[in-house]
Amino acid sequence: MENTKLVMIPGPTPVARSIQDEMGRETVAFKDADFVKDFKGLVKDLKEMWKTDGECFVVAGTGTMAMEMAIANTTKHGDNVLVVSHGYFGDRFIDMCERKDLNVDVISSEWGKVVSVEEIEKKLSEKEYAVVTITHVDTSTGVKAPVEEIAKMVRKFDNTLLIVDGVCSTASEREYVDDMGIDVLLTGSQKAFGVAPGLAILWAGSRAIERRKSFTTIPESYIDFEKWIPIMNDPMKYWGTPPINLIWALKESVRLIKEEGLENRFERHLRDAKAMQMALESLGFKILAQEGHRAVSLSNVIYPEGIDDAQFRKILAEEGVVVAGGLGAYAGKMFRLGHMGNIDSHHLVCVIAAIERALYKLGVKVELGKGVGVLMSELLG
Repeated sequence: MENTKLVMIPGPTPVARSIQDEMGRETVAFKDADFVKDFKGLVKDLKEMWKTDGECFVVAGTGTMAMEMAIANTTKHGDNVLVVSHGYFGDRFIDMCERKDLNVDVISSEWGKVVSVEEIEKKLSEKEYAVVTITHVDTSTGVKAPVEEIAKMVRKFDNTLLIVDGVCSTASEREYVDDMGIDVLLTGSQKAFGVAPGLAILWAGSRAIERRKSFTTIPESYIDFEKWIPIMNDPMKYWGTPPINLIWALKESVRLIKEEGLENRFERHLRDAKAMQMALESLGFKILAQEGHRAVSLSNVIYPEGIDDAQFRKILAEEGVVVAGGLGAYAGKMFRLGHMGNIDSHHLVCVIAAIERALYKLGVKVELGKGVGVLMSELLG
């Protein structure tokens, strides 16, 4: 009999039954009065919970599209953009900006480390930048940027906006838009919200909205803030057909988050990540991200000497846990384990136990139960 598989990649994440049920509802007309009420209520909740007096956009698309939406509405031809990159996903902003004929400067860190706030400030003092982009958690490295500190520093530069890619952090790491001084925060539905892929979610503070209004028009149509603001304020209006069932699913996810409490959710992710990372280290693995800058949403786990990546992940999948491979220079040298969204202690214990079994089957000398014991001690301590 095959083991039930837990999909523990850094997204899509496991979808709770009540969220799945919303996706399975009979689809209605997008002007159905009850759906319009649900959509409007969802946008209101998202604005209130992530604390902005600006706008929130929930649009059919991916996190990648949300990245382009952020750039498209805050820059114009010839603007200077500073990309702060902690890995593969930070680098994706470079291509997007260059395709718009923006002047791009890049500050990159060694994988596993962070660019210092001081280094970013020094770069900003050299010339005027329209935008700084930062990925809060880079999925390729598991590094968490000090977004609140960066945002506070960027506010010293009156004409510079801060775009935060929260695809792998929003709903697991603290991100309060206006309170922290974030101008644009973007994410997708499939990670810490625990919804199936297909929704781009973006919050734009007042400075970002004003930046867009300062342009007569922008080349992009579908992702123009000005096209979507009327719909977000009144979903009875039309620009593009809303993904009705996904919006219901996100509404249920937000209900679960409100039930748990957003701050409690942040603390849960922090506790679970610490426990998971300590358990992994007890089994001989190393975590790529430096201590103090480790994400709570995933762990990027470097193998001990002698473990074959493909063989390990194959056996681990047979034991019931699916993880993702490493990227870039770490391909074949590490695996990426997601632990965000609607996972619980049962998932975590099953994962560590399966990792122990996989190591045992590979012939690695492992004290069975050691990792599980460390994990449980941290979760219950």
